[in-house]
Amino acid sequence: MSVNLNKGQQISLSKSDGSTLTAVRMGLGWQAAQRKGFFAKLAGAQEIDLDAAALLFAAGQMVDVVFFQHLTSDDGSVRHLGDNLTGGDGAGGDDEVVLVDLGRVPDRVDQIVFTVNSFTGQTFAEVKNAFCRLVDENTGEELARYTLSGGGTATAQIMAKLHRAGSGWQLKAIGEPAAGRTFQDLLPAVAAHL
Repeated sequence: MSVNLNKGQQISLSKSDGSTLTAVRMGLGWQAAQRKGFFAKLAGAQEIDLDAAALLFAAGQMVDVVFFQHLTSDDGSVRHLGDNLTGGDGAGGDDEVVLVDLGRVPDRVDQIVFTVNSFTGQTFAEVKNAFCRLVDENTGEELARYTLSGGGTATAQIMAKLHRAGSGWQLKAIGEPAAGRTFQDLLPAVAAHL
C-alpha cells in the first residue's frame, strides 16, 4: 500500500511483516506542461530534461554521487539507470530511476539525498505531473509517492532523503524548491536538510 507523502513527512522502511527492505527504487516521472497561446500550440510540446541524482553523505560530508555522468556509486550500492532527455508521455511511469541496494550501502553512509534539476534550465512552472516514488525493488510494491510541486521560478528540487534510523532506514519527503542546473548547484540548499 502506497503512502502519499506530504512535505516533511517521514516513513519507516520496515515491511509490514517486521522485516526490512533490502533494495529500493526511487523513480522520477514528469511531463512538459502544455504551452499557452496560439503559436506555442503550433510548436508542440517542449522537451524538458530533468535529471535525478542521489547524493551519498557520511557525517554531513558528501562522499559519492550518482547521476547521469556517474551511473554507479564507487561501492556499487547505488545505480542510476540512465538519462531521459525529454520526460514522459503522460503514462505515469518512471522516466529516470535510481536503484539503492540498502544492504550494500557502506556503514559510514548515513544519508542518501535525492535531487532533481532542470539541466536545460526550464522552471517547474513548465513541468507537470512530476513525482518521485519509492518502490520495493524485490516486490515492485510502491511504498511512497511524493508529488513534486512548487512551480514558479525553481529549476530544481530536493526531493527526499533516505536516512539511517537504528538498524533500518527511513524516508523523508523534503520537496524543497531550489535553483540550479546541476547537483553541484544544489549543495548549499541540500546542506540545510542533513
